[in-house]
Amino acid sequence: MCGIAGIVDLTGRREVSPLLLERMAAAIIHRGPDEDGFLYRPGLGLASRRLSIVGLADGRQPIFNEDKSVVVVFNGELFDYIEKKKDLESRGHVFKTSCDTEVLVHLWEEHGEAMLPMLRGQFAFALYDFNKRVLILARDRIGICPLHWARRGDWIYFGSEIKAILASGQVAAEVDPRGIDHIFMMFAMPTRRTAFKDISAVYPASYLKIDFNAGELASVTEKTYWDLDFPDKGDEYDPGQEKLVEEFGAVFERAVEIRLRADVPVVSYLSGGVDSTSVLSAATRVRGGSLPTFTIQITEPSLDETDRAMLAAKTLNCPTNVIVADSAAITDAYPKLVTASESPVMDTSCAALYCLAGEVRRQNYKVALTGEGADEALAGYPWFKVNRLLNSLDMGPIKPGNMIRRLGQRILSPDVPRDQMGRVQTLLGGAHACADLYGLISMSRFRFYRPDFFSQLEGHLPYEDLQINRDRMKRWHPLNQSLYLGYKTILPGLLMNHKGDRPAMNNSVETRYPFLDEEFVAFCAKVHPRWKLKGLRRDKHLLRTWASKTLPETITNRPKAMFRAPFANTFFENPPPFVNQLLSPESLKKTGYFAADEVAKYRGTYRNYGWFAGQRLTLEMGLTGVMATQLWHHIFLGGGLCDLPQWQPPQATAPMPATVN
Repeated sequence: MCGIAGIVDLTGRREVSPLLLERMAAAIIHRGPDEDGFLYRPGLGLASRRLSIVGLADGRQPIFNEDKSVVVVFNGELFDYIEKKKDLESRGHVFKTSCDTEVLVHLWEEHGEAMLPMLRGQFAFALYDFNKRVLILARDRIGICPLHWARRGDWIYFGSEIKAILASGQVAAEVDPRGIDHIFMMFAMPTRRTAFKDISAVYPASYLKIDFNAGELASVTEKTYWDLDFPDKGDEYDPGQEKLVEEFGAVFERAVEIRLRADVPVVSYLSGGVDSTSVLSAATRVRGGSLPTFTIQITEPSLDETDRAMLAAKTLNCPTNVIVADSAAITDAYPKLVTASESPVMDTSCAALYCLAGEVRRQNYKVALTGEGADEALAGYPWFKVNRLLNSLDMGPIKPGNMIRRLGQRILSPDVPRDQMGRVQTLLGGAHACADLYGLISMSRFRFYRPDFFSQLEGHLPYEDLQINRDRMKRWHPLNQSLYLGYKTILPGLLMNHKGDRPAMNNSVETRYPFLDEEFVAFCAKVHPRWKLKGLRRDKHLLRTWASKTLPETITNRPKAMFRAPFANTFFENPPPFVNQLLSPESLKKTGYFAADEVAKYRGTYRNYGWFAGQRLTLEMGLTGVMATQLWHHIFLGGGLCDLPQWQPPQATAPMPATVN
């Protein structure tokens, strides 16, 4: 993985300031501490910060094709680059490097924009064709690698992180209230919207096309090159257990195998659950030896999964490293996490993962395999089971499942508007599992928002920003509809951002996801839902069946355990000074997002909700979200809320780096 940045003059004529581009690249040096590279042409400046993993000696960017008519800066990995390189060489293309990045410029020569659905990996890149006078800013299918952009007049500024754009000095940090609202309804920001006004993310599986042939100013259009699809209900793939398990294993092990490709050592995150253990098991078989493993120990006994992880590591004969993430460690990491994420972070377990990545880097590793993505492919979360149960009640014109949802809403949060559930289900095309989950989380909007902050939303719901194919969804099995929305929301928003790319790359660590392999995702999508969720109890049925061939039942039949870190114990039982400062009436008044009296009330009374764990948990998450939003504002929008430092753009005081021409 790396970091990229750039400046584009839409007139195509003016010179790009080296000073600005240097600052932008310096702001994301953590993404690529090993090497830098710059390109300057009239109307265009490109920058790269490289984390060297493949092609260590000759992979410096920008990288060109043979006649230097196409150039690219690239963040990520193309895992099948060896096969693609051989194919391109057979077509007459000449490679000058051994890194995967060079594949892009030659694929572009062959296929142009049609190359994007062919890419297998995790990526964000900027590619310019000097002959066609077209710039492409593209992002991978799932949204593993980030890419942001902003327009100011006739200029576009883009970067792997928003910090690069802010460091240009041409784009001011201002709040987007609707971006903040994403946090309190969907945990994170999985759409184009960010917490910053007028700074957008390139949507997953999409690209910006900047065409300088359009007239006086280049045209800027966004295009989608892929969307997840499922078979029509009744047409799902089900060849029988033996054949299905065999095919599943072949696809999965291939996904693991190509993610072991690196010119540096690869390690593995390990929780002890069936997901991460299956990744580790496949990796040890593929490479014929062990991998170092890294495990988080949450010190609260009810959340500690260390024993499970140690059993898995022992079973597979892999060395272990345990990182203790107690309240002090999470408290210390949180400001760094919010700075890395560039948004409020509601889930405290993300800070534990920040600590985990820090230890991986401290031990001089750069690449880690993880088990994220299995729950989305194979219905691993408990809300899929709850949703199936509620939907099973809705057999006729009367909808008891929805009646139960509304009753729960009225009991848990009577302030939620009565029409909200109906609006959400209309936007999503039905009563889906993610909506059930987010309905609980969104109660905090009505507990804590100030009325004038609510009014700034103008009735907008974050679901309106989702890019989903509702007409196509109607033809799918209900479980697949819910899985589709998981791929669109919690996966790119929470798991790939707050838990994935940002905490890892802020520590200069690349995380790789076999369960998000393109062929694996497509295989699981076509499989009959009975192999994903069997009845109401056995989630990830196909994965568990396959894993039982090589792993003990104590691992393969282990119930899903949500990875969590404490909320109240971390920030509200014995709050650190910065939490009290951020949640003081004075600080809450300065930002204007939250009602100080309501925040104070629930800080004092959330313990009283122990009779229903779900309500207390949503209260604690809501309070954490309030604190994190205040912290984000302090870090990026002017400070003055607590004693912690603010983020400052780097100053261009060093000599200019060498330019790659």
